[in-house]
Amino acid sequence: MFLQIKKLSKGYRKGDTRIIALDQINLNVEQGEFIALTGPSGSGKTTLLNIIGGLDNQDAGRILIEGQVQTKGCDAESAFWRAQNIGFVFQFSNLLPYLSAAQNVELPLLLTSLSSKKRRERVSAALELVGLADRASHYPNELSGGQEQRVAIARAFVSSPKLMLCDEPTGDLDRESAKSILNLLNTLKTEFKKTIIMVTHDMIAAEATDRRIELYKGKLTQAIVSSEISPFSDKER
Repeated sequence: MFLQIKKLSKGYRKGDTRIIALDQINLNVEQGEFIALTGPSGSGKTTLLNIIGGLDNQDAGRILIEGQVQTKGCDAESAFWRAQNIGFVFQFSNLLPYLSAAQNVELPLLLTSLSSKKRRERVSAALELVGLADRASHYPNELSGGQEQRVAIARAFVSSPKLMLCDEPTGDLDRESAKSILNLLNTLKTEFKKTIIMVTHDMIAAEATDRRIELYKGKLTQAIVSSEISPFSDKER
């Protein structure tokens, strides 16, 4: 099992009230699975994603990736491990506006020991994969929203992580751009065997994954296997 989540709980204080964000979550994810986390706002989806990625701590329970227990860490060793093994994609691309597309993609590699030549090669390959090799020198304000998100995916992919965590990656895009992003994520899954967990409110996007996990008020309510045919494949329903 690639990812194991065992009795995971998380709560917050709001005045005198304790709000339960996650309540005894149990979940197993196989290597190479593409999972959608769905549910209403406030159901705990992003909290779960952040804990998996080591950006937040749980109150109880454990997360194991390939048998290794995951905890939040701000030290250099933890940051290095995340840079090597986890790629993050968010609703907004969060590209640095004063860096070119290539420079934005290169950022995670600055935490590695790769030479500048190797970094350039990795960046070129990542931009080629997302179809933006000809936009390497362009700045974010010279790119469309869909292109910016493709750069963000290239940045998440460039260090060849085992796990990609995507928080509403299509939430700010038109349908055609969303289709392109979801097809790209499916390419990373099928051709590069990446494990992908995606938070989404978009049920059409969720159907493009292998399995939909639904959260409600911090509890996992059901797991649904998606249809064999993606709504974004060339073959129509």
